[in-house]
Amino acid sequence: MPDDEHRATAEAILPLVGGPANVHSVAHCMTRLRLGLHDRSRVDEARLRALPAVLGVVDDDTCQIVLGPGVVTRVTAAFRALVDGPPEPGVRQDDGAAREIPAARPGPAAGAAVGAEDLARRGAAIKAQARARNATPVKLVLRRIANVFVPLIPALVGCGIVAGLGGALTNLGRAPGLVPALTAISAGFMSLLAVFVGYNTAKEFGGTPVLGAAVASVIVYAGVAKVEVFGHHLAPGQGGVIGALAAALLAVQVERWTRRVMPDALDVLLTPTVTVLVTGLVTLYGLMFLAGEAATAIGEFATWLLSHGGALAGLVLGGLFLPLVMLGLHQALIPIHTTLIQQQGSTALLPILAMAGAGQVGCAVAVYLRLRGNASIRATIRSALPAGFLGIGEPLIYGVSLPLGRPFVTACLGGACGGAVVGLLGQLGATVGSTAIGPSGWALFPLLTGSRGFAVGAAVYAAGLATGYTTGLLATYWFGFTREMLDELDATAPGRGPAADSYSSSFRSVE
Repeated sequence: MPDDEHRATAEAILPLVGGPANVHSVAHCMTRLRLGLHDRSRVDEARLRALPAVLGVVDDDTCQIVLGPGVVTRVTAAFRALVDGPPEPGVRQDDGAAREIPAARPGPAAGAAVGAEDLARRGAAIKAQARARNATPVKLVLRRIANVFVPLIPALVGCGIVAGLGGALTNLGRAPGLVPALTAISAGFMSLLAVFVGYNTAKEFGGTPVLGAAVASVIVYAGVAKVEVFGHHLAPGQGGVIGALAAALLAVQVERWTRRVMPDALDVLLTPTVTVLVTGLVTLYGLMFLAGEAATAIGEFATWLLSHGGALAGLVLGGLFLPLVMLGLHQALIPIHTTLIQQQGSTALLPILAMAGAGQVGCAVAVYLRLRGNASIRATIRSALPAGFLGIGEPLIYGVSLPLGRPFVTACLGGACGGAVVGLLGQLGATVGSTAIGPSGWALFPLLTGSRGFAVGAAVYAAGLATGYTTGLLATYWFGFTREMLDELDATAPGRGPAADSYSSSFRSVE
């Protein structure tokens, strides 16, 4: 997509989210433009979804517009320029209208089969219900913790691929002089990861970001080896990202308390001093030790689970990941993945969890084959499948499988079987892990590593994907639809009639 098209996409999105005055933060992850908005009611989600470049819209703690890898980076830059700069001529920012915005596709006519727009409305209603259920204090904190790590994903991915390249050259015995340079490039960021986590944590939870970075930097300072706690000397990096999170969260609270009691004349001098001193001492004499024990326990449990659980562990993890996403509990896995990468160089959990996306893709293919007469749903699947193969599952989940119900269950079955294959092969000694978090599907291949080298690890992951695709497809094809569902969804199915109109009405009722 040329730069002018990226800018045109940004110009089309801006009015549909309420204009620049409604936007208070702009960020992006691997695939999504993440917007912090003052007034969510000003978002025209239907017209956003109708934009050609938009793969989906997810309303979470931020408004998340799925654009896909690569595209999202360029559109975000153009969008940020529009928000920060003067209004563009021709773009109306007061009433949510924009120039040259494709109109939303019309819904199905009376008596027609249930179409993609009906499923999209049903999916939006399910998301709204899930969001209301998930608005608990614990889940909201988990979302905010996830926001700490999202900005770090591009660097994790880049450094992970560089590390993989260095490992490949080492195994091949090529370019020995280049390997140390690649190691420095990939390991430099990881060695300071706690500092970035501390910075983002303080920023996310309302503190001064640089103070969060300052207290987190204590964890990676080499001089902590001279500090003795409980009869043992601390090790640089002990506690990792968990310790950095805890230290920065404590710094935010200490800073707030200090500012409340500190006279204005002394605030600029004493508030930072008290924050760094108090939090630093607590970090050295408590948090580093406790977080180190927690991180060690996480690593040991993950290793034990995959080495002893095998196929059963993979079955459960792969099958439950999509429901975890629905419940908002998948956010808790991000610090775990990052901890495993710090400790072991890779996370063996991510390739297993990625099998959920494979089951979803197989499910979508089966829906496409079964609903031969439903051009609307088939068109949605055709446009979303390429993104699904790259691990972007939201368009298929919320636009196809989840609103249909039974296909969502068979998609989970596909993920479970794919995870079981990866888990079983790992128990047999062919473990596979990812050196970074973020991508899944085919996009995860460049980040893979394995106990028997990249080639074997990639083969194990490919076997899991193939199993997930096949199981999701066959399970959905044969068990994903009742006869009544087919009659109501497929315009060419025998028995089309009043029942279809009733079914369509039930979808429209959730608007």
